Amino acid sequence: MTERVWTVRDALGWTVEYLDGKQVEQPRLSAEWLLSAATGLSRVEIYAFHERPLSPRERATLREGVKRRAQGEPLQYVTGEMPFRHVVMHVRRGVFIPRPETEVLVDVALELLAGVHSPVVVDLCTGSGAVACSIAHELPAARVVATDLSPEAVSLAHENAERIGVADRVQVLAGDLFEPLAVDLRGRVDLVVSNPPYIPSADMPDLPADVLGYEPHLALDGGPDGLDTARRIMDDSLIWLADSGGLAMELDESRVTDAVKELSEWYQECRAIRDLSGRDRVVVGRRHRIEARASDTNGDGPS
Repeated sequence: MTERVWTVRDALGWTVEYLDGKQVEQPRLSAEWLLSAATGLSRVEIYAFHERPLSPRERATLREGVKRRAQGEPLQYVTGEMPFRHVVMHVRRGVFIPRPETEVLVDVALELLAGVHSPVVVDLCTGSGAVACSIAHELPAARVVATDLSPEAVSLAHENAERIGVADRVQVLAGDLFEPLAVDLRGRVDLVVSNPPYIPSADMPDLPADVLGYEPHLALDGGPDGLDTARRIMDDSLIWLADSGGLAMELDESRVTDAVKELSEWYQECRAIRDLSGRDRVVVGRRHRIEARASDTNGDGPS
């Protein structure tokens, strides 16, 4: 008996129907990405070469991917990739998946660095390295130092920097926030950028199952009000930033207003920036110039 020949069209139609039956969100999008990962075709080429037959290996890869996606595993972990701005990041289990809304954080970073010659950037809680690699990719004069507590994240971020071709300007270090940075960077950093853990602890159980069940809680839980790590970054950045150096952090939309108020105590030009969906997403401030801080009358607090 002759084995059935499965074309790209056949495989796409079957996968969409199967995933829809399993109540997978956006079944067509998932099917396109899974088929693309299995065949090496782009999502556009899937439709351009819809009569192309699948090899046995491609069918096996697709079946395994469909099985994992139907069980609720995030699509990005299944395919191993996540497009982010102008690059494609590799992702894997144990490392936070970069989100489209985080692309706004890179926009803010580039704005804050406009006009700065050979800027020094520190990316805290780098995860896959999406923000660090994007800044280096889009701003060739920038030097970026990225840190993360997770060994898995540090390894993946380094791999991404190598693959994207920015490893000569993106240094990835293991450690807690600023702890692994060289001491001679104190007072010389032009921008601190971070997408820290920011989900309030009480909200963690309400996260979608594919997030709560698969993504690392270390990258999600921001403490009782979601600002535990953000506050540490606000405080410690004062030591590392140059005069008028910038700080930009992505936070939970419900915490942005409070974060701007706290940031305003020690920074200037503080504001909130919305993402493409109109939600408050990024908090921004600049370190006071030394002469401005010297004019303070109370004399307490960090300088």
